[in-house]
Amino acid sequence: MSLRAGIVIFPGTNRERDMAIALTRASGGQAPAMIWHKDATLPPLDLVVLPGGFSHGDYLRCGAMAAQSPVMRAVRNFAAAGGYVLGVCNGFQILTEAGLLPGALLRNAGLRFLAQDHHLRVGRTDTVFTGNYTEGQVIRVVLAHGDGNYVADEQTLDRLEGDGLVAFRYCDADGAIGAETNPNGSARGIAGIYSADRRILGLMPHPEDYVDPLMGGEDGAPMFQGLVEALAA
Repeated sequence: MSLRAGIVIFPGTNRERDMAIALTRASGGQAPAMIWHKDATLPPLDLVVLPGGFSHGDYLRCGAMAAQSPVMRAVRNFAAAGGYVLGVCNGFQILTEAGLLPGALLRNAGLRFLAQDHHLRVGRTDTVFTGNYTEGQVIRVVLAHGDGNYVADEQTLDRLEGDGLVAFRYCDADGAIGAETNPNGSARGIAGIYSADRRILGLMPHPEDYVDPLMGGEDGAPMFQGLVEALAA
C-alpha cells in the first residue's frame, strides 16, 4: 500500500528526517514528499505532516511566523477539503497559531527544556491516528520541547473533553494521571488534541522517534502503521 504523505519544512525545522524514516518504514519504502514553506500549493496527498524543530528560530512565538507561510494557506485548504494533518511538537504549535487547533503552547511550567522519555495514555481509538492502539493503552515516547505547556480557556477544555478530542495525556508507566506525571504543566495533562472532525492531530511528544528497536522503542510505530492502513490507496 502506498501512502501519499508530504512533510512541510520551514527554516529551522529539524525533525523532518526522523518523520520521513517513520513514514517510509510504515509505507514499505514509499518516501514522503518534502514541501518547502514557500510553496503555495500541495501535490496530491493523503496526509500532511508538520514536524518538529524551531521554525524561524522560534522568534516572536513558537510557530507564529511559520503559520503565516504561503504553504499554510494550502494546508488550511487541504484540511477544509477533508485532508488529514499531523503536527508534532513545533508542528502542534504551528497548528494552534494557524487556528487549525484551539489553545496555545506556552513555556514549560519549570522553564526548562525537556529532553527525556515519558509515558502517554491513549484516548479514543476510532481515528486514523490511533486505530492500532487500544483505548487507555500506555505508550512510551520522547519529549523534546521548551514550550509544550498546553493552555486553553476552561470552556474550550471542557469541550475538548466532552467531545472526546483529547488524543493523549501525560501519565506514569501505570497510566495514572496527576500533577506529578505532568512534565510541562499542560492543562489537564493534555499532550495532544484533535480537531472537531478528528482529521487533524497535534501532539507535543515525538512518536516518530520510537519506530524501531534500534531507536530504543517501537511505541510510535502503530501510529504510522495505522495511518498507512487507513489512508493508503
